[in-house]
Amino acid sequence: MARADIKVTQSIPKHLRYTIVDFNREFPNDDACLSHIAQERFPNGVAACEKCKVDRKHYRVTGRTAYACDHCGNHIYPLAGTIFEKTTTSLRLWFYAMYLMGSTRCGISAKQIQRETGVTYKTAWRMFRQIRTLLSEDLQLEGPLVEADETYMGGKRKGGTGRPMRGDKQKTPVLGIVERKGRAVAKAIDAVNAKNLVGNIHKHVLPNSTVYTDELASYNTLPGDRQYNHRRIYHSAKVYVIGDIHTNTVEGFWSLIKRGIGGVYHAVSQKYLQSYLDEYSFRYNRRDQGNLLFKSILEQVSQRAE
Repeated sequence: MARADIKVTQSIPKHLRYTIVDFNREFPNDDACLSHIAQERFPNGVAACEKCKVDRKHYRVTGRTAYACDHCGNHIYPLAGTIFEKTTTSLRLWFYAMYLMGSTRCGISAKQIQRETGVTYKTAWRMFRQIRTLLSEDLQLEGPLVEADETYMGGKRKGGTGRPMRGDKQKTPVLGIVERKGRAVAKAIDAVNAKNLVGNIHKHVLPNSTVYTDELASYNTLPGDRQYNHRRIYHSAKVYVIGDIHTNTVEGFWSLIKRGIGGVYHAVSQKYLQSYLDEYSFRYNRRDQGNLLFKSILEQVSQRAE
């Protein structure tokens, strides 16, 4: 058989596979979804009654998303403080939307969520935006080798190729900081200057780390009192790799984000750009989880509850 005739398929390892059959079995209805959230928020069971001030048995209230104390009848609402609070949309549809978002490599549009769930586009967009609020992370990168780079996203570039011209407000600058073989942080910034670039590196990268950047002058003050080992690659001289000095990891990260946004969302506004960056950083940081990413998103519901 000719080599061109051989089809190579990449499948998700079985232990990282969470299929629609698994989803339907675990979350067949709204009650199962509510029970899951209650177990996550109250891992030892709904015991202490806020009104009685003692441990009491609680039972599910029919027709409501609540559990009631069997003594005084006081209600506890597991959805309070979560993105599901006061929603009139089926809880299972919310879970299914999260499953869809977690089961794709590059993301899914609100229009696709509308088609898959049958809700209106307005509802799909609200669900989509609320779910993405769960994906922001304030990470401390702990790897000893870190790359930092800036890029521009959104709008149309004025003045041809290269960096946007001064005063060009169509493009939004974004800083990416990526551990080699590790996690990533992406931040939309208002300007490419030392305050934004170096300031964010100080915030997210541990002292004494080795930080690789290009030759941009804004990185000149990087080492400072954090004692970073600052290594630079000179792209303007068309030099891209010298031994272990390069920014290929962060540039690969940019490639994933830009292909994802361009292919799925086509364009994003400056107002919502950070939420999209959070989504793709969340995906990148869990790239070894297969489509168990859904479970990671679901875990954020309880962790972010107020």
